[in-house]
Amino acid sequence: MHKGGTALEKFIITNNDKVYKKYKGKYKIVFLEKGSYTDVLNETRDYIHNGCKLITHPMAGSLKPNQTPYKSVIIGKTSEKTDYSSVILIENSLDAANKFLKHKSTPKWNEKILNDFKTVDLSLIENVIVNPMFNIY
Repeated sequence: MHKGGTALEKFIITNNDKVYKKYKGKYKIVFLEKGSYTDVLNETRDYIHNGCKLITHPMAGSLKPNQTPYKSVIIGKTSEKTDYSSVILIENSLDAANKFLKHKSTPKWNEKILNDFKTVDLSLIENVIVNPMFNIY
């Protein structure tokens, strides 16, 4: 639980339709249907600057931004103005993503591989949500 003693209202920011389909109606979803990996991070940054904090690490998983086009991040609405540790983390994640993409862009994967990347991204979010600690935030 955050400082107020109640669980945070949680949001999922994603460009992955598998995450959207599984969690719409259960959580507020910001679905960036045609968004890129960095679009998700930029949208996450905007929410953080407007009173949200990171629940999941923006660079979670072993896939680099220039390997997968899909990204999902869970954030929570706080009663505090700005969570500065979340600001630093999202800004550093954006810098890292941009460095990876500057040196090598994401390949044009076929549908089977894209589907595999969606499944990996969904799995990362599922593993957080099923964790009993998730409801503490």
